[in-house]
Parts: sequence; C-alpha cells; structure tokens
Amino acid sequence: MTGATRVRQERAEATREAILDGAAIAFDAMGFGSTSLTDIAKHSGVTKGAMYFHFQSKEALAKELMTMTTQFEATPYVARYDVPGVQTAIDLTHEMAYGLRTSARVRAGVRLVIELGSFTEPDPTLYNRWVESVRDMLAQAQGRGDLKPEVAIGDLAVYVVGAFAGVQIASQVRTSRNDLKERITDMWTWLLPGIVPPRRASRFLPAGSPGLWEAIDALESSG
Repeated sequence: MTGATRVRQERAEATREAILDGAAIAFDAMGFGSTSLTDIAKHSGVTKGAMYFHFQSKEALAKELMTMTTQFEATPYVARYDVPGVQTAIDLTHEMAYGLRTSARVRAGVRLVIELGSFTEPDPTLYNRWVESVRDMLAQAQGRGDLKPEVAIGDLAVYVVGAFAGVQIASQVRTSRNDLKERITDMWTWLLPGIVPPRRASRFLPAGSPGLWEAIDALESSG
C-alpha cells in the first residue's frame, strides 16, 4: 500500500466516522422520522455527496447505528470475562447505562431500536440479538449452579432486555437519565433473589463489579 493510498483510506474512514457521529446527534435529538439527510449532513460537516458515498440512505445510517449498539459480545468491558455469567449480564446493563449517559451513538442506537421496533411491521432482529447475548451469559451461569435450576433462561433473557428498555425510558423522561445507574441497580437488587440460589447471592453485585467501574474510570482518564 502506497502512502497516498493510506492517506485516502484514513480520510475516507474519518469521513465515515464523522457521518456516523452527525447522524447519531441528529437521531438522538429528533428521532428517525423527523431527521432529514440535510440534518445529518449539517451535524457531520460533510457534503451530501460524501454522505451518499458511504451510506446510500437514512435507513442505512440508522441500521448501522443500531447494529453497533447491539454488539454486546464485542464490548470492551464484557470481554474481560473468561467465563460469562450473572455478573457479566449485570455489568452489561450498567455499561449500556453508562453509554446512554455519555455517548450520542449509544443514545441514538437505542432510540432507533425502540422507535423502529414500534412500527406496524417491526423487525425483531436487533432485540433478538440482545436477548441471545444475555441468554448465552445466563445459560453458562445456570450450568455452574449460579441460577436456580427452575429458571427458564430464554424467558429471563427476554425479561432482562425488556426491563432494561423500560427502566432507561422512564429514567430519560424523569431525570434525563441522571438516575439511570441507581435505577439499574434497583432492577438487579429486586431481580436477583428470585433467580439466584441463596447460597450464591453474595457473589453478585447489583451496582456492577469493581472491575467494570475501574475500566470505565480508565477510559474517562485516557479521554
């Protein structure tokens, strides 16, 4: 690869990232229906021609942001766990809550998933990805005896994803998500006694593991 080719690729990637950032800001503020390509171009600081080169439509941009938001298994904090389980699922929801408070991309992705999932013919694919990721974590936990044997893992995973979605919406409306960490902690505080054997209960921290918050503190310090 020549130096000139490398420079062109780096510029193209920078433009693509700028478009995604601009789309996230616009979708987060106005939602899918009220956002125009002109709005996205304005927030991105690029021309419509440059935008069309990378994304053929507003729908393509929305899909990319939603897909990025639902890639739970690729998140840096969850990747710390050699053996995922209950604490992984807890930390995952706190990580998402942190992202909602700090990242326009995460806020836009979650808003789009909820909005587009409410259409007349909704596509359940992205919700199903969330559910599958949580279910895989919880299945491993049950195999180790960290969940009660009578718990239906698939149903529990659906409940966790639905509960998180509802809690974050209520927090957004009531406090602009300023209390979201506390509300997610409440969610797990009340849920864990029903799913975890009493002898294992002390292993799990509803407020998130120290390692999670250390990783987040390190990320904030480096930023």
